[in-house]
Amino acid sequence: MKQYRFSSVKNTIKHFNGKKVLVIGDLLLDQFIWGDVSRISPEAPVPVVWVKRDGFMPGGACNVANNLANLGAEVSIVGIVGEDEKAGVLKSLLRERNVCTEGIISDKNRPTILKTRVIAHQQQVVRIDREDISHVTGKHLSRIKKYISERIQNFDAVIIEDYGKGVITPSLLKIVVPLAKKHKKIVAVDPKENHFSYYKGINVITPNHHEAAKAVGFNLDTENALEKAGGKLIKKLKAEVILLTLGEKGMMICCKGKPPCRIPTFAQEVFDVSGAGDTVISTYVLSVISGASPVLAAHIANCAAGIVVGKVGVAVVDKTELLNKLQRETSA
Repeated sequence: MKQYRFSSVKNTIKHFNGKKVLVIGDLLLDQFIWGDVSRISPEAPVPVVWVKRDGFMPGGACNVANNLANLGAEVSIVGIVGEDEKAGVLKSLLRERNVCTEGIISDKNRPTILKTRVIAHQQQVVRIDREDISHVTGKHLSRIKKYISERIQNFDAVIIEDYGKGVITPSLLKIVVPLAKKHKKIVAVDPKENHFSYYKGINVITPNHHEAAKAVGFNLDTENALEKAGGKLIKKLKAEVILLTLGEKGMMICCKGKPPCRIPTFAQEVFDVSGAGDTVISTYVLSVISGASPVLAAHIANCAAGIVVGKVGVAVVDKTELLNKLQRETSA
Protein backbone atom coordinates (compact mmCIF):
# COMPACT_ATOMS: atom_id res chain seq x y z
CA MET A 1 0.00 0.00 0.00
CA LYS A 2 3.07 2.23 -0.10
CA GLN A 3 1.87 3.64 -3.45
CA TYR A 4 -0.71 5.70 -1.55
CA ARG A 5 0.12 8.83 0.39
CA PHE A 6 -1.20 8.93 3.93
CA SER A 7 -2.67 12.39 3.31
CA SER A 8 -5.08 11.00 0.67
CA VAL A 9 -6.07 8.08 2.91
CA LYS A 10 -6.58 10.41 5.88
CA ASN A 11 -8.75 12.68 3.74
CA THR A 12 -10.98 9.74 2.78
CA ILE A 13 -11.46 8.69 6.40
CA LYS A 14 -12.15 12.29 7.44
CA HIS A 15 -15.18 12.21 5.14
CA PHE A 16 -16.65 9.12 6.85
CA ASN A 17 -18.43 11.40 9.33
CA GLY A 18 -22.04 12.00 8.45
CA LYS A 19 -22.25 9.63 5.49
CA LYS A 20 -25.68 7.99 5.47
CA VAL A 21 -25.91 4.23 4.96
CA LEU A 22 -28.95 1.96 4.92
CA VAL A 23 -28.25 -1.63 6.04
CA ILE A 24 -30.78 -4.29 5.05
CA GLY A 25 -30.46 -7.86 6.18
CA ASP A 26 -30.63 -10.59 8.77
CA LEU A 27 -30.52 -9.28 12.33
CA LEU A 28 -28.68 -11.48 14.83
CA LEU A 29 -27.93 -11.23 18.51
CA ASP A 30 -24.56 -12.72 19.44
CA GLN A 31 -24.12 -14.02 22.97
CA PHE A 32 -20.62 -14.75 24.26
CA ILE A 33 -19.96 -16.92 27.29
CA TRP A 34 -16.35 -16.71 28.43
CA GLY A 35 -14.75 -19.21 30.78
CA ASP A 36 -12.00 -21.70 31.53
CA VAL A 37 -11.69 -25.43 30.97
CA SER A 38 -9.83 -27.57 33.47
CA ARG A 39 -11.49 -30.97 33.15
CA ILE A 40 -13.63 -33.24 30.99
CA SER A 41 -17.22 -33.99 32.03
CA PRO A 42 -17.81 -37.39 33.68
CA GLU A 43 -21.17 -37.49 31.86
CA ALA A 44 -19.78 -37.29 28.31
CA PRO A 45 -16.41 -36.68 26.59
CA VAL A 46 -16.88 -32.91 26.49
CA PRO A 47 -15.09 -30.06 28.28
CA VAL A 48 -16.61 -28.49 31.37
CA VAL A 49 -16.53 -24.70 31.00
CA TRP A 50 -16.33 -22.69 34.20
CA VAL A 51 -18.14 -19.48 33.25
CA LYS A 52 -16.39 -16.25 34.21
CA ARG A 53 -18.51 -13.72 32.33
CA ASP A 54 -20.97 -13.35 29.49
CA GLY A 55 -22.46 -10.65 27.33
CA PHE A 56 -24.27 -9.75 24.11
CA MET A 57 -23.17 -8.08 20.88
CA PRO A 58 -25.09 -7.07 17.74
CA GLY A 59 -24.43 -9.65 15.02
CA GLY A 60 -25.17 -10.29 11.35
CA ALA A 61 -26.42 -7.15 9.63
CA CYS A 62 -26.33 -5.46 13.05
CA ASN A 63 -22.56 -5.90 13.16
CA VAL A 64 -22.27 -4.15 9.79
CA ALA A 65 -24.31 -1.28 11.22
CA ASN A 66 -22.09 -1.27 14.32
CA ASN A 67 -18.94 -1.08 12.18
CA LEU A 68 -20.35 1.80 10.13
CA ALA A 69 -21.51 3.77 13.17
CA ASN A 70 -18.18 3.23 14.92
CA LEU A 71 -16.44 4.79 11.90
CA GLY A 72 -18.66 7.88 11.98
CA ALA A 73 -21.50 7.08 9.57
CA GLU A 74 -25.18 7.75 10.19
CA VAL A 75 -26.78 4.31 9.96
CA SER A 76 -30.31 2.99 9.70
CA ILE A 77 -31.04 -0.73 9.76
CA VAL A 78 -33.90 -2.76 8.29
CA GLY A 79 -34.77 -6.33 9.24
CA ILE A 80 -36.95 -8.50 11.43
CA VAL A 81 -36.91 -9.66 15.05
CA GLY A 82 -39.30 -11.55 17.30
CA GLU A 83 -41.53 -10.12 19.99
CA ASP A 84 -39.31 -11.40 22.77
CA GLU A 85 -36.79 -10.34 25.38
CA LYS A 86 -33.85 -10.79 22.99
CA ALA A 87 -35.38 -8.28 20.57
CA GLY A 88 -35.29 -5.66 23.30
CA VAL A 89 -31.66 -6.47 24.07
CA LEU A 90 -30.68 -6.19 20.39
CA LYS A 91 -32.49 -2.90 19.81
CA SER A 92 -31.00 -1.45 22.97
CA LEU A 93 -27.48 -2.43 21.86
CA LEU A 94 -28.04 -0.80 18.47
CA ARG A 95 -29.40 2.42 19.94
CA GLU A 96 -26.42 2.61 22.29
CA ARG A 97 -24.28 2.57 19.14
CA ASN A 98 -26.32 5.36 17.49
CA VAL A 99 -27.97 3.06 14.93
CA CYS A 100 -31.50 4.02 13.92
CA THR A 101 -33.84 1.08 14.58
CA GLU A 102 -37.06 2.47 13.10
CA GLY A 103 -36.82 -0.02 10.21
CA ILE A 104 -36.83 -3.08 12.46
CA ILE A 105 -40.07 -5.04 12.11
CA SER A 106 -41.39 -7.35 14.86
CA ASP A 107 -42.93 -10.75 14.13
CA LYS A 108 -44.53 -12.58 17.05
CA ASN A 109 -44.33 -15.88 15.15
CA ARG A 110 -40.55 -16.06 14.87
CA PRO A 111 -37.77 -15.70 17.44
CA THR A 112 -35.07 -13.09 17.46
CA ILE A 113 -32.07 -14.99 16.07
CA LEU A 114 -29.59 -15.80 18.83
CA LYS A 115 -26.14 -17.32 18.39
CA THR A 116 -24.47 -18.35 21.62
CA ARG A 117 -20.71 -18.92 21.53
CA VAL A 118 -18.88 -20.53 24.43
CA ILE A 119 -15.23 -19.47 24.52
CA ALA A 120 -12.47 -20.84 26.74
CA HIS A 121 -8.79 -19.89 26.61
CA GLN A 122 -9.45 -17.67 23.56
CA GLN A 123 -10.90 -20.58 21.58
CA GLN A 124 -14.51 -21.28 20.67
CA VAL A 125 -15.72 -24.50 22.34
CA VAL A 126 -19.24 -24.67 20.91
CA ARG A 127 -21.87 -22.51 19.19
CA ILE A 128 -25.61 -22.84 19.80
CA ASP A 129 -28.07 -21.34 17.27
CA ARG A 130 -31.71 -20.43 17.88
CA GLU A 131 -33.42 -19.29 14.68
CA ASP A 132 -36.24 -19.49 12.15
CA ILE A 133 -34.88 -19.09 8.61
CA SER A 134 -38.13 -19.18 6.66
CA HIS A 135 -38.58 -16.34 4.17
CA VAL A 136 -40.19 -13.17 5.44
CA THR A 137 -43.49 -12.77 3.58
CA GLY A 138 -46.91 -11.14 3.79
CA LYS A 139 -47.48 -8.03 5.88
CA HIS A 140 -43.99 -8.10 7.39
CA LEU A 141 -42.32 -8.09 3.97
CA SER A 142 -44.70 -5.33 2.84
CA ARG A 143 -43.70 -3.17 5.82
CA ILE A 144 -40.01 -3.66 5.05
CA LYS A 145 -40.56 -2.72 1.40
CA LYS A 146 -42.57 0.34 2.38
CA TYR A 147 -39.90 1.58 4.81
CA ILE A 148 -37.16 1.22 2.17
CA SER A 149 -39.20 2.76 -0.65
CA GLU A 150 -40.05 5.86 1.38
CA ARG A 151 -36.48 6.52 2.61
CA ILE A 152 -33.89 5.15 0.18
CA GLN A 153 -33.34 8.53 -1.46
CA ASN A 154 -32.02 9.87 1.86
CA PHE A 155 -28.99 7.55 1.92
CA ASP A 156 -25.60 7.59 0.21
CA ALA A 157 -25.38 3.80 -0.06
CA VAL A 158 -27.26 0.58 0.64
CA ILE A 159 -25.62 -2.53 2.08
CA ILE A 160 -27.39 -5.88 1.72
CA GLU A 161 -26.22 -8.29 4.42
CA ASP A 162 -27.44 -11.79 3.50
CA TYR A 163 -26.94 -14.47 6.15
CA GLY A 164 -29.61 -16.70 4.63
CA LYS A 165 -32.00 -16.19 7.54
CA GLY A 166 -35.07 -15.16 5.55
CA VAL A 167 -34.95 -11.38 5.04
CA ILE A 168 -33.06 -11.21 1.74
CA THR A 169 -35.31 -12.70 -0.93
CA PRO A 170 -35.78 -12.18 -4.69
CA SER A 171 -39.04 -10.38 -3.94
CA LEU A 172 -37.28 -7.84 -1.72
CA LEU A 173 -34.34 -7.28 -4.06
CA LYS A 174 -36.67 -6.69 -7.03
CA ILE A 175 -37.75 -3.58 -5.14
CA VAL A 176 -34.42 -2.50 -3.60
CA VAL A 177 -32.04 -2.73 -6.58
CA PRO A 178 -34.16 -0.77 -9.10
CA LEU A 179 -34.97 1.85 -6.45
CA ALA A 180 -31.28 2.29 -5.63
CA LYS A 181 -30.42 2.65 -9.32
CA LYS A 182 -33.21 5.16 -9.80
CA HIS A 183 -31.81 7.31 -7.00
CA LYS A 184 -28.16 6.64 -8.02
CA LYS A 185 -27.23 4.89 -4.77
CA ILE A 186 -24.45 2.32 -4.45
CA VAL A 187 -25.72 -1.16 -3.59
CA ALA A 188 -23.19 -3.54 -2.02
CA VAL A 189 -23.91 -7.16 -1.08
CA ASP A 190 -22.25 -9.45 1.43
CA PRO A 191 -23.59 -12.66 -0.13
CA LYS A 192 -24.95 -16.01 0.92
CA GLU A 193 -23.37 -18.70 -1.23
CA ASN A 194 -26.71 -20.17 -2.37
CA HIS A 195 -28.23 -16.81 -3.31
CA PHE A 196 -25.99 -15.42 -6.07
CA SER A 197 -28.87 -15.51 -8.56
CA TYR A 198 -30.64 -12.93 -6.36
CA TYR A 199 -28.03 -10.20 -6.79
CA LYS A 200 -28.15 -9.19 -10.45
CA GLY A 201 -27.65 -5.48 -11.02
CA ILE A 202 -25.85 -4.66 -7.78
CA ASN A 203 -22.71 -2.48 -7.80
CA VAL A 204 -20.41 -4.38 -5.44
CA ILE A 205 -20.31 -7.90 -4.03
CA THR A 206 -17.84 -9.15 -1.42
CA PRO A 207 -17.76 -12.98 -1.51
CA ASN A 208 -15.14 -14.98 0.33
CA HIS A 209 -13.08 -17.63 -1.43
CA HIS A 210 -15.54 -20.47 -0.79
CA GLU A 211 -18.66 -18.48 -1.73
CA ALA A 212 -17.10 -17.34 -5.00
CA ALA A 213 -15.94 -20.86 -5.87
CA LYS A 214 -19.43 -22.24 -5.38
CA ALA A 215 -20.94 -19.42 -7.45
CA VAL A 216 -18.66 -19.97 -10.46
CA GLY A 217 -18.44 -23.75 -10.22
CA PHE A 218 -14.68 -24.27 -10.10
CA ASN A 219 -11.86 -24.23 -7.55
CA LEU A 220 -10.04 -20.96 -6.92
CA ASP A 221 -6.65 -22.45 -6.22
CA THR A 222 -4.56 -20.36 -8.63
CA GLU A 223 -4.17 -16.68 -9.51
CA ASN A 224 -5.62 -17.37 -12.92
CA ALA A 225 -8.66 -19.06 -11.40
CA LEU A 226 -9.26 -16.08 -9.08
CA GLU A 227 -9.08 -13.64 -11.98
CA LYS A 228 -11.35 -15.82 -14.09
CA ALA A 229 -13.88 -16.04 -11.24
CA GLY A 230 -13.91 -12.27 -10.78
CA GLY A 231 -14.58 -11.71 -14.47
CA LYS A 232 -17.26 -14.36 -14.58
CA LEU A 233 -19.09 -12.88 -11.58
CA ILE A 234 -18.97 -9.37 -13.03
CA LYS A 235 -20.55 -10.66 -16.22
CA LYS A 236 -23.05 -12.94 -14.48
CA LEU A 237 -24.27 -10.33 -11.99
CA LYS A 238 -23.78 -7.26 -14.21
CA ALA A 239 -21.79 -5.84 -11.32
CA GLU A 240 -19.12 -3.15 -11.30
CA VAL A 241 -16.83 -4.55 -8.59
CA ILE A 242 -16.12 -8.01 -7.20
CA LEU A 243 -14.12 -7.88 -3.97
CA LEU A 244 -12.88 -11.40 -3.23
CA THR A 245 -11.78 -11.90 0.37
CA LEU A 246 -9.12 -14.59 0.68
CA GLY A 247 -8.48 -14.91 4.42
CA GLU A 248 -4.78 -14.99 5.24
CA LYS A 249 -4.01 -14.37 1.54
CA GLY A 250 -5.62 -10.92 1.56
CA MET A 251 -7.99 -9.88 -1.23
CA MET A 252 -8.43 -9.57 -4.95
CA ILE A 253 -10.48 -6.74 -6.40
CA CYS A 254 -11.89 -7.07 -9.89
CA CYS A 255 -13.37 -3.92 -11.46
CA LYS A 256 -15.35 -4.00 -14.69
CA GLY A 257 -13.07 -3.22 -17.64
CA LYS A 258 -9.86 -3.10 -15.58
CA PRO A 259 -7.12 -5.61 -14.64
CA PRO A 260 -7.61 -7.33 -11.25
CA CYS A 261 -5.54 -6.14 -8.31
CA ARG A 262 -4.14 -8.37 -5.54
CA ILE A 263 -3.99 -6.95 -2.02
CA PRO A 264 -1.87 -8.75 0.62
CA THR A 265 -3.17 -9.29 4.13
CA PHE A 266 -2.39 -6.77 6.89
CA ALA A 267 -3.13 -9.15 9.75
CA GLN A 268 -0.19 -9.74 12.11
CA GLU A 269 -1.92 -12.31 14.32
CA VAL A 270 -5.27 -13.97 13.76
CA PHE A 271 -7.32 -14.75 16.87
CA ASP A 272 -10.86 -14.75 15.49
CA VAL A 273 -12.26 -14.21 11.98
CA SER A 274 -15.84 -13.70 13.26
CA GLY A 275 -17.29 -10.59 11.65
CA ALA A 276 -14.27 -9.82 9.44
CA GLY A 277 -16.48 -9.82 6.34
CA ASP A 278 -18.79 -7.31 8.03
CA THR A 279 -15.83 -5.00 8.61
CA VAL A 280 -14.70 -5.37 4.99
CA ILE A 281 -17.99 -4.39 3.39
CA SER A 282 -18.61 -1.58 5.89
CA THR A 283 -15.21 0.03 5.44
CA TYR A 284 -15.16 -0.49 1.68
CA VAL A 285 -18.55 1.14 1.09
CA LEU A 286 -17.82 4.00 3.47
CA SER A 287 -14.50 4.64 1.73
CA VAL A 288 -16.06 4.71 -1.75
CA ILE A 289 -18.84 7.13 -0.82
CA SER A 290 -16.16 9.26 0.89
CA GLY A 291 -14.27 9.69 -2.39
CA ALA A 292 -11.87 6.74 -2.58
CA SER A 293 -11.34 4.73 -5.76
CA PRO A 294 -12.44 1.09 -5.58
CA VAL A 295 -8.84 -0.11 -5.27
CA LEU A 296 -7.94 2.37 -2.51
CA ALA A 297 -11.21 1.52 -0.73
CA ALA A 298 -10.27 -2.16 -0.89
CA HIS A 299 -6.86 -1.41 0.64
CA ILE A 300 -8.49 0.51 3.49
CA ALA A 301 -11.04 -2.28 4.05
CA ASN A 302 -8.30 -4.90 4.02
CA CYS A 303 -6.38 -2.96 6.64
CA ALA A 304 -9.52 -2.70 8.81
CA ALA A 305 -10.08 -6.46 8.53
CA GLY A 306 -6.48 -7.05 9.57
CA ILE A 307 -7.20 -5.17 12.78
CA VAL A 308 -10.43 -6.97 13.75
CA VAL A 309 -9.12 -10.51 13.21
CA GLY A 310 -6.48 -9.71 15.81
CA LYS A 311 -9.26 -9.35 18.40
CA VAL A 312 -11.27 -12.10 20.06
CA GLY A 313 -15.00 -12.18 19.39
CA VAL A 314 -17.08 -10.16 16.92
CA ALA A 315 -15.14 -6.90 16.95
CA VAL A 316 -15.20 -3.53 15.21
CA VAL A 317 -12.52 -1.05 14.24
CA ASP A 318 -12.47 2.63 15.11
CA LYS A 319 -11.02 5.51 13.11
CA THR A 320 -8.05 6.09 15.40
CA GLU A 321 -6.69 2.55 15.21
CA LEU A 322 -7.45 2.40 11.47
CA LEU A 323 -5.59 5.64 10.84
CA ASN A 324 -2.65 4.51 12.94
CA LYS A 325 -2.32 1.26 11.00
CA LEU A 326 -2.79 2.97 7.63
CA GLN A 327 -0.11 5.52 8.50
CA ARG A 328 2.36 2.67 8.99
CA GLU A 329 1.35 1.08 5.68
CA THR A 330 1.37 4.16 3.41
CA SER A 331 4.00 6.62 2.28
CA ALA A 332 4.43 9.94 4.07
